[in-house]
Amino acid sequence: MEARNASLFGVFDAYSRGFRARGHDAWEVHANNGLLQRQYMVEHGRTPPRAFALPGRLGNIVRRVSRRLRPVPATTRDTLRSPFDITPWRLEQILIAQVRDYKPDVILNQSVSEVGSDLLEQIKPYAKLIVGQIASPLPDDEDYRAYDLMISSLPNFVAYYRKRGLAAELNRLAFDRRVLDHVSIRERDCDVSFVGSLSPAHPARARLIEWLSGQTDLDIWGNGIDQFPAESPIHRHYHGEAWGTDMFAALGRSKITVNNHIGIAENYANNMRLYEATGMGCLLLNDLKSNIAEIFEPGREIVCYGSPEECLDLIRYYNRNTAERDRIAEAGQRRTLTEHSYLNRAKELVAMFQRYMS
Repeated sequence: MEARNASLFGVFDAYSRGFRARGHDAWEVHANNGLLQRQYMVEHGRTPPRAFALPGRLGNIVRRVSRRLRPVPATTRDTLRSPFDITPWRLEQILIAQVRDYKPDVILNQSVSEVGSDLLEQIKPYAKLIVGQIASPLPDDEDYRAYDLMISSLPNFVAYYRKRGLAAELNRLAFDRRVLDHVSIRERDCDVSFVGSLSPAHPARARLIEWLSGQTDLDIWGNGIDQFPAESPIHRHYHGEAWGTDMFAALGRSKITVNNHIGIAENYANNMRLYEATGMGCLLLNDLKSNIAEIFEPGREIVCYGSPEECLDLIRYYNRNTAERDRIAEAGQRRTLTEHSYLNRAKELVAMFQRYMS
């Protein structure tokens, strides 16, 4: 777990550290990391389940038939899988065992699409509050019956859940300043970058980045590059995928970085790049959203664009006006480090959880 957190992938242990700093025990559980999950059971002295064995051909026939007839919950069958073989354990068995061991007041499920209500209902007797957190595409087969509260960094998701009759609250994302201790910024040798996903789930973003790559010297790190034809100018600027420490290092090298939101965000700013880019001290060039002034002050802490052409004009402007660029970048970093920290988010969540448990 220490090695996994040291990679700085995703949100590593930022949430649990934030809760502990506020005086609460907290544990990270990586539901589908089979190596970690199996080792948890071994370290806690759990004996693997034994299957009743029948000899020869008869045993093979019984096993094939039982696999076809055994009812399997949707989340187990379709999504709750490990890239590692953890036989004879099943992930749902391990998750249930962990909740029984920890006996938490609150379960904060940040994998709503993978850990579904069918499994959460089995562990509900061992916790006081089950909370789901999501700002990614909504799962198709989830009815949310196990949840006491849904939280999201997207205001439209909060509205969606409330319309469904669920308790829902806004809680934004954040930056962990420990990243600055682990990822050194030696030189900002990249004038403008894009760091992120260019998958088919981000069509508007992909069009923007491809167009910009034909207009300016844009350094690109990310996934989804295979969707672009060989003649696309994007390939000339592409440096490969960047995750965790490599992603933060790419932002640390950038003087300006371009951010563009996924379609499900509609007209709201919310994604991780808002905080990762400003936290690393580069100028954030963000697509204009209706709520952005609630998070950063446009023109003073970040810069916003309303069209691809305006984005290109702003890149050229701030590459010429470097003192103004650096002043805005410093103000954005200051705002993130003081206000948009996981310590502050944990404080907000603790108050929220206590309110819903009272």
